[in-house]
Amino acid sequence: MKKVINTEKRPIKLWLDDIEEGALAQAKNLANLPFAFKHIPLMPDCHQGYGMPIGSVLAAENVVVPNAVGVDIGCGMCAMPTTLKKINTKQLNKILKIAHKTIPTGFNWHKKAQEESLMPEITAELPVVKKQYKNAIQQIGTLGGGNHFIEIQKGSDGYIWVMIHSGSRNLGLNVATQYNNVAKKLNERYFSSVTKAKNLAFLPVETPEAQLYLDEMQFCVDFAFANRKLMMERMFDAIQQVAGDCSHGDIINKSHNFAAWEKHFKKNVMVHRKGATRAFENELGMIPGSQGTKSYIVRGLGNPNSFKSCSHGAGRKMGSKQAQRELNLEQEIAKLNKQGIIHGIHHTKHLDEAPSAYKNIHKVMENQKDLAQIEVELSPLAVLKG
Repeated sequence: MKKVINTEKRPIKLWLDDIEEGALAQAKNLANLPFAFKHIPLMPDCHQGYGMPIGSVLAAENVVVPNAVGVDIGCGMCAMPTTLKKINTKQLNKILKIAHKTIPTGFNWHKKAQEESLMPEITAELPVVKKQYKNAIQQIGTLGGGNHFIEIQKGSDGYIWVMIHSGSRNLGLNVATQYNNVAKKLNERYFSSVTKAKNLAFLPVETPEAQLYLDEMQFCVDFAFANRKLMMERMFDAIQQVAGDCSHGDIINKSHNFAAWEKHFKKNVMVHRKGATRAFENELGMIPGSQGTKSYIVRGLGNPNSFKSCSHGAGRKMGSKQAQRELNLEQEIAKLNKQGIIHGIHHTKHLDEAPSAYKNIHKVMENQKDLAQIEVELSPLAVLKG
């Protein structure tokens, strides 16, 4: 931990020393919530989000806050080792070409519904999910846009890995929007001290609205994993088509946008992680860098001060529009080409995902040595962007 701020109702514990003003203001809002528990941890990749900073954790007593999970419910990472030890540039290009045909990116969906058996089972009354189900069946196995990616990597363990970052597509957005609006109306009706301007409307857990949200949120978390899993299967099929017969290890999966009941400091609380990875003791997870820097397989240390969490990535140091305005396209391409990485930077509009738009991953990892330990270092070889 780098420092503690004690100016608010609850302490703010920081694992970084370069926090932007907007993110700190949002953290102060969290620290002054009447239901905030113990303290507010800020991870080393923390930056300003909507309502709550990306890369922060909120443990709450008896409420759930839809905006503290965010609109891409269940967004997360999965990583999988293969038994391949070598792969060349020609093979990588062929793999990406096949992947482009089987994995829609950006706003694209599958033209046809996928097998229903790939979808999570509906075990409760889920009104928003049911409305969006037909679309979701065409969106499963699709990457989306923004900072979502598929990356083929070379591990320090000698093996070729595949890592995927994606979420719940339109499904999570619709669930988040619906229940944030419900929370705002409830809070206004009962004259809550949590004002609309803070974008942190909450649902008391004993209300039917909160239970509906939690059920629909969990479906989105399960759908997001099913989405990543299907893409991983199709990536591995492409690898086998090009590189020949090989096998793979277990998929490591971690969501970094979710809320769940957990016990911390001898109390059951609703832990919201928004751009933060759960890092219980000995639990495996992933911390990606950018498409020009290393990513990491990590093992959690179960630090109670972070509510057993760590960062979910490097974290932005530039907003999307700022990166597009200020970064030099030729220079960013040259950096990636020099490393021999098959990358996704081709036009000015791609500069929001250039390595220079992100924080230094080495510093981020150094700042959280008390949260997670590195198991495998992963160097990028080829990237498929949303």
